[in-house]
Parts: sequence; structure tokens; C-alpha cells
Amino acid sequence: MSTQADTLSLFDGRILSRAARDAFVKLNPLTLMRNPVIFFTEVVSALVSVLGVADAVSGRPAGFELAIALFLWLTVLFATFAEAVAEGRGRARAESLRRTRTETIAKKLADPKDRRRYTKIPATELRAGDVVLVEAGDLIPSDGDVIEGMASVNESAITGESAPVIREAGGDRSAVTGGTLVVSDWLVVRITAEPGSTFLDRMIRLVEGAERRKTPNEIALDILLAGLTLIFLIAVVTLVGLAHYSGTMIPVPVLVALLVCLIPTTIGGLLSAIGIAGMDRLVRFNVLATSGRAVEAAGDVDTLLLDKTGTITFGNRMAAAFIPAPGIGERRLAEAAVRASLGDETPEGRSILAFARDRYGIVPETMKGGTVVPFTAQTRLSGLDAEGHQWRKGAVDSVLAWLGETNPPAAFTAAVERIARAGGTPLAVAEDKTLLGVIELKDIVKPSIRERFAALRRMGIRTVMVTGDNRLTAAAIASEAGVDDFIAEATPQDKLAYIRRVQAEGRLVAMTGDGTNDAPALAQADVGVAMQSGTQAAREAANMVDLDSDPTKLIEIVEIGKQLLITRGALTTFSIANDVSKYFAILPAIFVTSYPELAALNVMRLTSPQSAIMSAVIFNAIIIVLLVPLALRGVRFKPIGAAQLLRRNLLLYGVGGVIAPFIGIKLIDLALTLLGLV
Repeated sequence: MSTQADTLSLFDGRILSRAARDAFVKLNPLTLMRNPVIFFTEVVSALVSVLGVADAVSGRPAGFELAIALFLWLTVLFATFAEAVAEGRGRARAESLRRTRTETIAKKLADPKDRRRYTKIPATELRAGDVVLVEAGDLIPSDGDVIEGMASVNESAITGESAPVIREAGGDRSAVTGGTLVVSDWLVVRITAEPGSTFLDRMIRLVEGAERRKTPNEIALDILLAGLTLIFLIAVVTLVGLAHYSGTMIPVPVLVALLVCLIPTTIGGLLSAIGIAGMDRLVRFNVLATSGRAVEAAGDVDTLLLDKTGTITFGNRMAAAFIPAPGIGERRLAEAAVRASLGDETPEGRSILAFARDRYGIVPETMKGGTVVPFTAQTRLSGLDAEGHQWRKGAVDSVLAWLGETNPPAAFTAAVERIARAGGTPLAVAEDKTLLGVIELKDIVKPSIRERFAALRRMGIRTVMVTGDNRLTAAAIASEAGVDDFIAEATPQDKLAYIRRVQAEGRLVAMTGDGTNDAPALAQADVGVAMQSGTQAAREAANMVDLDSDPTKLIEIVEIGKQLLITRGALTTFSIANDVSKYFAILPAIFVTSYPELAALNVMRLTSPQSAIMSAVIFNAIIIVLLVPLALRGVRFKPIGAAQLLRRNLLLYGVGGVIAPFIGIKLIDLALTLLGLV
């Protein structure tokens, strides 16, 4: 989304200052209860604070206890700060969106068929089902469907793109969004959203994080972290009996310090920030997800359904050759093709005229008294009737049916099959019930798409091309593009059936769509990405909306979902590995007086037991802040296999998670010793 918020850096002063204030607000226990690990840390921080203050009031030495309490509170505060920074980035985007909203006046029609009689009311009073008129210069007051008219609409308030788009009644370009500007002409729009439930309203709430709910994986990880906390709590409590047996008295603040250092506070403090950042990365790609569950599902997807036209190919089939039937001259075929294409306003029809002009110098001209036969999706033909002659051009089966030809020449059939096998589209040309030949149209495969599909295959993702072309054409394009499978002559029912069949095998499916007929498949898919330019039905059925209406973005969405899961896994590995090192710092310090042999475990050669405990607590707090940038930006994603990914994570974040605390705790110990604080 091209908004001011996009230019905000991770360390923008406005975000950090607001996050610092919000971090204190989030210390509210009722808020922290959603995060069991950090909530438990807050409870024990309060306990140590009370004990320290009680010692200070009674005149007993309390500096060590109060210092531990301070850094325990900082651990909690840094965790809430991480979440507040992530929310602050989303809030900055939401504020830029709010600035696009103005007090809009709607022209409500009493009779949808009478555009001259309307009542001006505030847009906030519109309800679903109301019909409004919007003219050039008007802001569309709310989300709706065009029921009459056609106009150019500037959607930069939503998409960030200033180039206007066409919106018209019927078809797949009938949905309009509140807050966008009509540049020319007029539209009659039936409102489909209640106040506060428009696309822009939902977008603002989502980027703010106000509607973010925990995903199933987050809930499962929360349960795991809570379980680990309970296990370590039991383990630490048993140390009391062990210490008493050995004649050692362990103060409560020391036990609490040990417990907090052993439980996975790092991932507990960063978990929410990782989820919010995943949503934020999608927004920066101009994709709106209706829930974190959708983003997470994108990371688990293993089957992608992709449209051929505009996604795998450029989508502009161009004339490449004229192949005459036996006994027919190539120029005669070209002239007939030009006359038959005068009524074809499609890009393919215009490409035939351009090809004939460039190759043979034939300039199209309408014959006097002639009747142009326009191309329609029903007939799949275009042509010209003039001076007692008839010319037709179109789909091979349609032209043969027009001719009444059931046994075309073998050379013609061979040419049609060769073009189809090569991935092209054959169009037949006829004149006066005589078959003249075939035109070859080519749809060019995007040059980088094969490498991208290969990368997806290395990730274990299966790609499926969906096309309305015949099987021969589809097979040729699929082979050239490098997809794993294809669905030829696809209908909406075929897409839906394929998705259900793959899901029944335990796979997760993602697909894109923009039309009303795509809505069932979008709703069935685990990740359904609707185009912003599509119909309201498609946008409501999908769980993501691409504001740029770029079907290829589905690949980036999957990569963002993968990055979210990889980041969460990497930081969880790092957090749990940290506990091993902190174990070597604190446990020997607690029991070294009773069991001098444990001094051998003091591999970091820390200055004193108090220094070891304090250094571990301080490291436990600051590591959360140091990892905030990684949590928000995400671990770098590489399209490698699951085995390689696991190996990389274990080496980098597992081994690194063990080594980092040894270095960090030792440096903190040296600093505390030099400053004379322990």
C-alpha cells in the first residue's frame, strides 16, 4: 500500500515513543493473562518486589532482591514493548488510511430507475440495500455493486495506485469500494455494507491489530509454553527440599530468578509481535488478510491453484502466423482474416489486424453496405457480410459448425493440432463456405515463472494451472511453465471439486479468483485470495484480498506465510536453547557453597553467585529487546526443503541459542564486577 506508513522505519521515533507508553498500559494483568508465560513472570515479579520492599522496611539488606525485582519487571516490560512496537506500525498505517476518509454526502435514489430524483444524506446513514447515484467528482459513499452505468474510478485511497480503473454493471468489475473517487461518467450503486462494516473500516481495524485473534498454532504454542512453565515451577519447588537436606537456604528471590530464567520468556514475549508483524508484512504487499489464521495457513499450503492467463502467461495472445489450407494462398487467407476481424474488439482480434498490416501491408477497411458481425462469447465468431460475400473467423469448432463441415482437410487438422500442442490457440478462417486456413495465436509464458515454480517445488508445494483451454494447449503451456499438474477446460464446478479432492487427501490449498463464479472455490480453499477489482461476492468469500489485483502475488503470500512460521519456529528454538546456558549460570551459583564440586560447572568463571544470578536475569530481559527487530522483520526466507530448513534452524538458532547466553552473561558479569555492583 503506497501510504506514508510504508516509509516508517522500524526505529521511527513516533512509533517507539507511543510503544513505550503502551508497554506500561499492557502491564494490566487482565491484558497479560492472554500470554501465560509473561503473566506468570509479572506475578512472580510482584512477589519479589513485595519481599524486597518488606526487607527494606524492616531494615534488612534488600538491594539484591530489589535489583532482581527490577530486572524481572523489565523482562515483562520489554515483552509488552515488543507487542506495542508491532501494533504501532499497524496503527501508523491505520492513521494514514483514516486520513483518506472524509465526511461524504450520498445521493440516495428513491427510484433506482430515476436518476434525476435523489436526496442528499450523510454517508453514515446509508444501510445495506440503499441505492445511490455517484457522478464524476463524487466519492463513492460506501461499498456496493454497480447496477447501472460505467465509469472510471480512482482507487488510490485503497490500493495506492493512481491509475483509474473501469467499474461497470454486470460482470466481474461491478464491485466498488467506499472512499474511492469517480473520475468520469456516473454509476448507480446498490450499497452492500452496513455503517462501520465497510471494506475500509475492516481494513483499518485489521492493520491496527484490533481484530487479531490467536491462530491455532499460536494457541498450541501457548499451551506448550504454559506446560513448560508448570514443569519448571515443579522442578524449582523441589529444589527447596534438596537445598534444605543439604543445609542450604535458598532465598525466594533467587528461586524466582532461577524459574524466570528457565521458562521460555523470550518466545513468550515475542510470540504476539511475530503474529502482528506477519499481518503487517502482508499489508505492505497490498494484501488484506481477514485473520491471522489465513496468514498462517498460507505458510502451510502445499497446493497452489493458479490461473494460466495473466499469472503463468502474459495473457495477451497475439497473432503469430497464417497457415493456409491446401490450394489457398497465404495473402488471400490474410485478407480474409482482416475482414473477418473487423468486428472483433478483443486484443486477439486487434493483434490479427496488426500482424496482417506488418507482414503484408494490408490496411483494414469496412466495405460499403457491409454488415460487421461482432465477436461474442456465445458464438465465438466474428465476421463481415458485404458485396454478396461472407467472411468468418473464430474458434475452430464454431467455424466448422458455421460451414457445416464435418471432415476438414487433413493438412488443416494437422496444423490445428500442432498449434495446440505447442501451447498456441488456433483460429479458423472461412470465406463463402470455404475453409481458408488457420491463424496461430501465441500466449507467451512469463520468463521467470519456471524458476519460481521450481523454487516452490523445492519447498514441497505442488502447482496446478487452471485454464479454459483444451487439453493439448493446456499440456503444452504446463510443460513450458514447469507446473506439476493442470486442469483444462475448467469450469467453476471443476475447481471446487479439485479443491475438495485435494483437501480430502490432507493437503492445504490456495487459489486466486475475481468473479462471482469463483466464490465457491475461494470459500472452500484454505487460502482464498480475491482480487480487489473483482466482485463483492468473491471478496466476501475469500480470506484475503489483493489490493493490486495481481494473481501472481499468491506466490509472495505463500512466502510471507512461510516466513511467519519459520520466524516463530526459529525464535522458539532459540528461546528454549537459551535455557540450557542459563542453567549453567545459576544452578552452580546456588549450590556451590554446599557442594563445592559444582564449581566445575561454572564454565563461564563468573565472579560470584550473586553476580551469576544477576547476570542471567539481566540477560534474560535484554535478549527480548535485542530480538524485536528479527521478530518484526522475520527470519530470511529461502525456498529450501523441510530437512534443510530444520538443519539450518538447529545450527543457527539452536546452537546459537546455547552459545549466545554464555557470551552475554559473561560480558554482563564483567560489567557488574567492574562497576562494583556485585
